[in-house]
Amino acid sequence: MGQPEQRAEGAGPFTTRLTWHLPGGGTAVWESRLARRRGVMAVRPPGAPTSRHTSADEIGLRRLRRLNATAAIAFIVGGALFAAGAGVAQVGSGDATTSASIYFAGGLFFNTGGYVSLLQVVNAPRHVPGGEGRLVTHGWRWWSYEPGRVDWLSTFVLFAGTLVFGVNLLDSFLHGLSVRQMNRLIWTPDVIGCVLFLISGHLAFAEICHGRICFRRRSLGWWIVAVNQLGSVLFMISALAAYTRPATGSLINADIANWGTFSGALCFSVGGFLQLRERP
Repeated sequence: MGQPEQRAEGAGPFTTRLTWHLPGGGTAVWESRLARRRGVMAVRPPGAPTSRHTSADEIGLRRLRRLNATAAIAFIVGGALFAAGAGVAQVGSGDATTSASIYFAGGLFFNTGGYVSLLQVVNAPRHVPGGEGRLVTHGWRWWSYEPGRVDWLSTFVLFAGTLVFGVNLLDSFLHGLSVRQMNRLIWTPDVIGCVLFLISGHLAFAEICHGRICFRRRSLGWWIVAVNQLGSVLFMISALAAYTRPATGSLINADIANWGTFSGALCFSVGGFLQLRERP
């Protein structure tokens, strides 16, 4: 006999939801975000009117809890530090080095949150398409290369964005730069990092909405993605406003740059608090 009938849903080449008939009867439904964040999938036994959630083994669930808490706390602290740095820059309560130092500390937490988010994908329990309705926990890995998975690609792009932001934050300590050098060494990495954050958020929406535009008022995961994407949009607005005009040597709009960073950072902190609740 061939493999049991399967129905795949998703965005483009990515599968974000898979439904199949179990060998002994009934159906199983695997959803990408639900499996990697909460370690569960839906199974409807033969003759049952509704589905129930079946969880990964305790090793896999403990692993997901630790990674989720670490990433969430990292984004909470990182967002708070970015907001503080923007506040210092706006009110002028310290020199440029003070705000740059606060930003840099926040950037380290964003780096941590981005990498741990990737680890959460790499080490999430996996489903067995066409087999029994259960999730299997594999051995720990520090890295994988799986660009065919939308969750991997989203978190990888997010992590890459935090690293590019790191270049921007390091270069902000340089003194005596010309306007052209400031735009090339500080502004350009800032914009690239914002673009990567926006791409990551778009992929996260594709994952949770299965390739369609959706609004899920009762979905915690949807709100986490939406709040973080709003933060990315505000970061991009801030970055565009922070371009230094060659003719005057001043920013396009320093107030928008600072307030955009402040509000965008708070979005990531709020997203981190929400993420603490999205656990197995």
